[in-house]
Amino acid sequence: MDAISRKTVLQGKIRVPGSKSHTIRALLLASLAEGTSHISNPLPSADCLSAANALPLLGAKVDFGGGDDAVWTVEGAGKSVHLPDDVVNVGDSGSLLYFMSPIAATFPGWSIFTGDESIRNRPVEHVADALRQLGCGAYISRPGKNAPPLLIDGPVTKYKVVTDGTLSQYVSGMMMAATRMNGTLEIELTDPKETPYLTMTRLWLESFGVKVSVAPDFRHITVAGPAPIPAFDRTIPSDWEAVAFPLIAALMTDSEIVIENVDGSGSQGDDAIVHVLQSVGADISWDRAEGNLTVRGGRRAHAASGAVPGRLSAQKLPAGELHVNLAGFPDAICAVAAIACVIEGTTIIEDVGVCRRKETDRIDVMKKELEKLGVNTEEGPDCLVIHGHAPLTQSGEKNSLFTLHGGTVESYGDHRVAMALSCLGPAMPDGETLTVKDAECCSVSFPGFFDVMNRIGAGFAIL
Repeated sequence: MDAISRKTVLQGKIRVPGSKSHTIRALLLASLAEGTSHISNPLPSADCLSAANALPLLGAKVDFGGGDDAVWTVEGAGKSVHLPDDVVNVGDSGSLLYFMSPIAATFPGWSIFTGDESIRNRPVEHVADALRQLGCGAYISRPGKNAPPLLIDGPVTKYKVVTDGTLSQYVSGMMMAATRMNGTLEIELTDPKETPYLTMTRLWLESFGVKVSVAPDFRHITVAGPAPIPAFDRTIPSDWEAVAFPLIAALMTDSEIVIENVDGSGSQGDDAIVHVLQSVGADISWDRAEGNLTVRGGRRAHAASGAVPGRLSAQKLPAGELHVNLAGFPDAICAVAAIACVIEGTTIIEDVGVCRRKETDRIDVMKKELEKLGVNTEEGPDCLVIHGHAPLTQSGEKNSLFTLHGGTVESYGDHRVAMALSCLGPAMPDGETLTVKDAECCSVSFPGFFDVMNRIGAGFAIL
C-alpha cells in the first residue's frame, strides 16, 4: 500500500489511540493476576493484538469486546499460570518478545520465542545473557545470529543481573517477572537508557503493592518477589508516540488542530517533544486539566514580536543549533528528524545509538530517505544531524535555501518511519507530491492512521 500526499492545511480535532507501551504491560500483568481485569481504551494495534493472542499460552483468557469503545477483558491465570504451552510467536512485537521471555523463564521447562522476519533480525543476546545470570538456560537457535528464535530453559534460580540496559524492554520484562520470583531481584544497569519506560513499569508494579526501588540514576533496581498481582480495571492513556505525528504535521503547515485526550501523567517520556519544539518557536498550548493540546502552524501560529508566524528556528539557541537528547524517548527520532527539515539551523539528535536496533536502523533509514527529498543530513554512530531550513526567511520572504521537495520514499516496513515521512507530505511545496511505499505498516502502533489524519484534512490518497 502506498500513501500519496501533497500540500494541504489541517483543521479540527483529533484523538490518537491508547499507548502501546501501557497496553502491553496491562495485558501481561492482567494475565498473571488472580481474577478478571478490564482494560479500557486499549490500543488495537498489531503489536498489542500479538500480545493479547499470546496470553492464552500462559493460561489466561481474553475477550476483545466490540465497537469503537471496546473494553478488553482478561481472565487472569493467577495461581494456575503456567509455562507457555506452545511456541510464542510475537509477530512483529519487540515489546512482547522482551517483556514475555523473562516471565516465561520463571517456569520450569522450555519455552521458545520467535516472530516474523523483522523480529528474527532483532538482537536478543542481551536477553539471553541476563537470563543466564538468573540461572536459566538461554540459547539462540542459529549459530552466529544474534536474533530469535530464542530458547529458554527455566526456572530462575538466581536473583542478580548486571547488564547494560541500553534497551529498556527486557529490563521491564525482568521487573514484571520478579513478581513470580522467590526472592528480591537486583538489577545493575551499567548504561541505562529509555529510562521513562522503566519508570512506567515501576508505577504499574507499585500500583499493585509490589515493592520496587529504582535509584535516581537508574543504575540499581530491586523488585521484591513473590508478589501476587490482583485483578484491576484501568484506562489506557493516549500514546505520546502517536501524538507526535499530527503534532509535527500541523506545525509544518498553515494549520490549527486540537489533539484531545493527551496524557499528562508524566509516565511517557515522549511528552518532552513539546518543550523541544517550543524551544524553536512552535506554537503549542497544553491544557493539562482538559487533556487538550492545541497546535498552530504557519500563518495560524501566534508569533513573538517581530517574528514570522509559524517560522521554526534554532538561531536563538547556542551556536544556532538544536540539540535533542533522545536517550529517554528514542522512538521520537523519526518525528524529530522529519520536523527538523523545516527548522532553520542544525538539529542534532543525540544519544540514539539504540535506534539502530529497532525495527530498522532508524538513523540510517531516515538519513537516506530524507536525502531523497532534498534534505542535507549527516550521521554518526549514535546521532543524526539535520541541516534544515524554514520555508520563509526572517523577513518573511520565500527562503531560497529551503530545498525540501517531493519524491518517493521507502518505509522499510517500519511504522514510525512511515508515519514520519508521510507527515512531510502536507508540508510539500506547491505542486510537489510525496509517495511513501509500504505504508500499511502504520497499523503496528496507529491503526487507521491515514483515516484519522484525513478527517482533519491531510488528504492522503491510498493506493
